[in-house]
Amino acid sequence: MFVNEGIRARELRLIDQNGNQLGVKSRNEALDIAARANLDLVLVAPNAKPPVARIMDYGKYRFEQQKREKEARKNQKVINVKEVRLSPTIDEHDFNTKLRNGRKFLEKGDKVKASIRFRGRAITHKEIGQKVLNRFAEECNDVATVESKPRMDGRSMFLVLAPKTEK
Repeated sequence: MFVNEGIRARELRLIDQNGNQLGVKSRNEALDIAARANLDLVLVAPNAKPPVARIMDYGKYRFEQQKREKEARKNQKVINVKEVRLSPTIDEHDFNTKLRNGRKFLEKGDKVKASIRFRGRAITHKEIGQKVLNRFAEECNDVATVESKPRMDGRSMFLVLAPKTEK
């Protein structure tokens, strides 16, 4: 943003500190008016014809802007994607352990990516892997919604679950 001496335009449409239009003024005249008010001349619309400049306290304006950005960042929620790896020939207890971990991640508010890596000739039986993933999604359906159905990617099959939002 251009301020005071950094403004290059010869003529500016000037707005005073109260938001009143003062009309089109030369750059020097606008700088004089701003100096008399003990404020800065800030270019707010450089692409307009003629460019629009405003008389304001630039330091205070920057401070307010940073405060707003900080507040917006504070209200943002970061969503992590946690991965749970399964195998097509997974045993009952192993499955329950992975399921417990997946549910724990979902309850914390993270997304869960359940993946199955097919090794060797197991890739010829993709339906077995799909059954395992569908069962995983079915067991989690009270705390999660399926964001993407099971799909193949190379030698792996993925399923993404997102936590249910309470309204």
